[in-house]
Order: sequence, then structure tokens, then C-alpha cells
Amino acid sequence: MTPDERIEPRAQATEPGASPSSTSTHPFQSKALPFHRKLYDILTWTPPRCRWDPKKPPQFSMSMNVLFAFAGGFTVANLYYNHPILNVLAHDFGVEYERVSQIPTVMQAGYAAGLLFLCPLGDLVRRRAFVVGLVGFTATLWLGLCLTNNLGVFTAISFIVAITTVTPQLMLPLVGDLAPPHRRAAALSIVVSGLMLGILIARVLSGTITNFVSWRYVYWMAFALQSTIFILLWLFMPDYPRTNKGEDSLNYFQLLWTIVKMLGHHPVLVQACITGFFTSATFTSFWTTLTFLLAGSPYHYNSLTIGLFGLIGIAAMCFGPLYARLVIDKFVPHASVLFGLACCLVGICLGTYIGPFSIAGPILQAFLLDFGMQTAQIANRSAIYAIEPKRRNGVNTAFMVATFCGQLVGTAAGSHVYARGGWIASGSASVGFIGCAIVTMCARGPWEKRWVGWEGGWSMVKKNKMSADGLTHEVAHHTQGSVEKESSDEEGAIEKALKEVAAKQGNDEPLRERCEIEKERDKGSEKSMKSSAECEIQRTKI
Repeated sequence: MTPDERIEPRAQATEPGASPSSTSTHPFQSKALPFHRKLYDILTWTPPRCRWDPKKPPQFSMSMNVLFAFAGGFTVANLYYNHPILNVLAHDFGVEYERVSQIPTVMQAGYAAGLLFLCPLGDLVRRRAFVVGLVGFTATLWLGLCLTNNLGVFTAISFIVAITTVTPQLMLPLVGDLAPPHRRAAALSIVVSGLMLGILIARVLSGTITNFVSWRYVYWMAFALQSTIFILLWLFMPDYPRTNKGEDSLNYFQLLWTIVKMLGHHPVLVQACITGFFTSATFTSFWTTLTFLLAGSPYHYNSLTIGLFGLIGIAAMCFGPLYARLVIDKFVPHASVLFGLACCLVGICLGTYIGPFSIAGPILQAFLLDFGMQTAQIANRSAIYAIEPKRRNGVNTAFMVATFCGQLVGTAAGSHVYARGGWIASGSASVGFIGCAIVTMCARGPWEKRWVGWEGGWSMVKKNKMSADGLTHEVAHHTQGSVEKESSDEEGAIEKALKEVAAKQGNDEPLRERCEIEKERDKGSEKSMKSSAECEIQRTKI
């Protein structure tokens, strides 16, 4: 047997449509293959319990939900380990602080590039292989950050690592695919809470560890976490067929163009993007200027105390999944977005106008802003994931690009306004941002099909309890084939039973009744004429 003959059966067995029993070749068994092929087979090998079986699609369990939250949280944490230790990095590399301060900016630019150019690939390729490959690549490249003594190399690797750190934004649309529509918000909230926890822990751990030992221990810890995530995903993440296939499949550049086209076709997506832009702007503006307030008069807190303010987000994070399960999944997402924005507005007002005199203001703002933003973001995701089930990665890309742009605007605007007018001026700008978000949500109701208006009423109760947005009836695209087959089998069984009854009775009444029902249902259509002809043939035979 030649090497090519060994490769071909394995390639066929790993196709999404293959049954679990058909994949029997183990990647470690063949010794004649080149090293790079062996490595590829090891990375793409799928454990039997995770292989795709169209007859038994993977069930989205709580353990899988927690795994996605853990993986997403400690992957996005890669972007934030350097924030509290920039001064230490400058001293260790022997450069000016201004040169090191470019690292967070470079990583944010890399993350933006990954959002725009890598995330749409989630609709083009199999998610398991793509996600596991990105995590493995990130973990391998992270070694360079642990070992290099050159700032230029460190900055370049940071940029590349940030590009591949978009795996959480590939997991969220996958959660939208796997979770039942009426439980989607609760499942998304667990993953989003994991992301928030990862951002929080990254800053706290990095600052704390660097106070006692070298900053390189922080990066070695991050390497260990990335390696652990890679192993867990390789062992437990289920395989999943790509959504962009068949006659309607698109190439990569067409996928990118469809993201732009979506914004012209779906008002709910544009509404969510605008809301996400303004909400994220208030979030980053607050956390950027909070340091200036607490470090100055009348508080004069040190950096460790200021860093501990991030722990307030844990309380908001814990309330998120509970609220999503009890409220967002029960009512239309529009109601929860408005509620989340109202929490943000109250928190900003309290923090802005009480903050200069009492520490209670910033504390309340930190809690209400974190909770409100998380609530609005989860509700918006739950709504937009219902519009194009086969293009959820593209939908998520549009939403995240808008959110990321809001973060950049909030950081720049917050710092600029604070420098000119102080804490109250920057807080007042945030009130304006959140006011624009509320106006956007109030301009269009939950049942409105057009761009502006409240046609369909003011009710916030779901018309379809089993849907995510309250109206759209969703069937997971990976089960559509089996659903259609079951429907076809059921129709065939009914037809067979009617024929048997008609033959026993010696008349065609049962068939006539069925034909009349079908003609009434499909009146005037081509299907009706075809159905009538088939019925006449069946009655003639009997």
C-alpha cells in the first residue's frame, strides 16, 4: 500500500458527513507518512465521541458551555496581560515608556484585523479544525513572547498573536448554532461572562504576580493556559459541518462582501450595531478615565487599589446568566436591551455627578455599567443570530466590528474630554453616548419590519416561545435534512395507511378527503395541480 492509499481513506473519514463508525484510522498508526502529514493528522484527528453524526447531532450540554466560556475567557485574556505591567516591560527591555505603550495599541489593531478577516472564515470551514488550529498556533507563537529579549520581536509577535486570538468570536456563533433557540441567551451569557472574567483576571493576575516575581512568569502562565485550552478543545470540542456548502456556497471574498450587504437587508442588525457602538464607547471611556479620578484628589489611591476596582465586575458577571435565563429567554430581546441601557444610564449619572465627592459613585457606576452592557450585548446577539442562521459568523463580525470601533472612540474621546473638562465633562459625554443608544432602540420596535416604526404593537412578550427573537421559527441548519426526512417519512406513512383503508372499503373516500384538503391548502399553485393529478391516478388504480 502506497502512502497516498493510506491518506485517502483517512481524508474521506474526516468529512463532516461521515458516520462515527466510518472513521477508524488513528493518526498515530501510520509510520510511512512524512512528519508534516503526521502532525496535520494529529491536529485534525477527532475523538470518536466528538465526530459528526447527522443522525445524532451533538447536544449542547452545560459542560460544553462551561468549556467554551473557559476557553474564550483565557484566550481573550492574551490581549490584556501587558496593560498593568507596561512600566516593568519598559525597564526590562531598557527602552522609554512611550515605545512600550505601543504594545496594547498594536495588539488591538491585530485583534481588529482578526475580527475582520479571520472570523468570516467560520462560515467557510469546519469550526473544530479552525478553532483548535488557531489555539495551537497561538500557544506555539506565545513561546516567543516568553523567551525574546528584543522589543521589536516582542511587538511583532504580539501583533500576530492578537490576530489569532479571535477564537472566542468563533465560539459565540457556534453557541448560537448548538444551543436551542429558546435557551440561546442563557448559553451566550455564560460564554460572555467567561470573556469578562478573562479580561478581569488577566489584569489582576498580571499586576499581582509582577509585584513579586518577574513579568515572564505571567507569560509562562499564559502559555500553560493556552496549551491546556488546546488539549481540552482537541479532546472534547465536537466536530461540526461547515454552513457554507452546496449550490449556494460562497468563496472568501464573497463572504466578506455579504457582511456589507447584510447591513442593507436587516434593520435589526444595523440597530444592534449602532447600539453596540455607543454602549461600548461609554464602557471604555469610563474605565480609561477612572484611573485619573482615583489617582487624583480627593482619593489619591495607589495602582493596586485602583486595579481592585475591576473586581466589581465579578458581581455583575454573576448576575448576567441568571438574568438571561429568567428574562431574556422569556421576553423579546428588545426589552432586555432597553433595560440594560437604562442601567447604564443610571450608573453613568450616579458615577459622574457623585464621583467627585463620594467613592460610592464610581462603585455604583462600575457595577451598573458592567451589568447593563452585558445584558444589552447578550440580548442583541440573541436577536441578530436569528436573521441568517447559516451566516452567523458574518453577522457576528459586523456586530463586533461596530463594537470594537465604539471602544476605540470611547477611549480617545474619554481621554480627550477629561483632559479638557475633567471627570464631569467626560461623564456627561458618556450620558450623550448612552442617550444615542436609547434613541436608536426606541426608533424601531421589536415587531417592526421596516427601518423605523413600531408596527406590530408595543408588546414585549414572545409570540413564539421556542424562538430566540420571539417571532422567527428556527430549525438548526445541521438538522434540517433529518427534519425534512422525518416529515417525508411521516407523509409516506399517512399515504400508505389511507391506501390500505381505501382498498379494504372498496371506495376512494379517504383519498378523496385528503386530496380535497391538499387542494384547498395549496390552491392555485403548481404543487396543487400536480397533487390533483396524482390523487386522480391513485383513485383510478383503486
